[in-house]
Amino acid sequence: MPRLSRSLLVATLGAAVILPIVASGFTLDAAAAGASARLGPPWISIEYPPNPHDAGTRGAFLVVNSFHHETPVTFPVSGLAEGMVNGERRTVKLELQRTSRPGAYALRKQWPDEGTWVLVLRVHQGDNSAATALVSLARDGSIASVEVPTRRQGQWTIPRVVTTAEIESLLARRVAARE
Repeated sequence: MPRLSRSLLVATLGAAVILPIVASGFTLDAAAAGASARLGPPWISIEYPPNPHDAGTRGAFLVVNSFHHETPVTFPVSGLAEGMVNGERRTVKLELQRTSRPGAYALRKQWPDEGTWVLVLRVHQGDNSAATALVSLARDGSIASVEVPTRRQGQWTIPRVVTTAEIESLLARRVAARE
């Protein structure tokens, strides 16, 4: 019988432990999502411009990435385009599509070219925890700025709740800057 080296034996034993988990249909995303509810809030980042060589992000305006600490996690995401078009307030509910990468969602343009727009993108973790990115659009339709409102909690920077008043104020400042 051939003798196994210690590293090969460990790798073999590790595979034996992993295979039943994969075979059961249990995913790391599900495990991370369940565990993260106890371990802290989600995080959000915006990827712009998206990779045109990735079939899942080709043609997207931007990509929303959801994390728990440094780990990409497939949390639910939602988005609104809040705008002012010809003096009229508009809201467009945005649809985001999952990509082949865990926790990455492609956002294709769903708002009109005219007007002033702020995108409100959220990663949700459970009922009471979310991370919000406020994406201000420039006159030419590109991204002018991205802000993730935060607060300090001990040594950590964590996302904070964003109010409707804050969104309205940001949109009003963007409109005023364009006039």
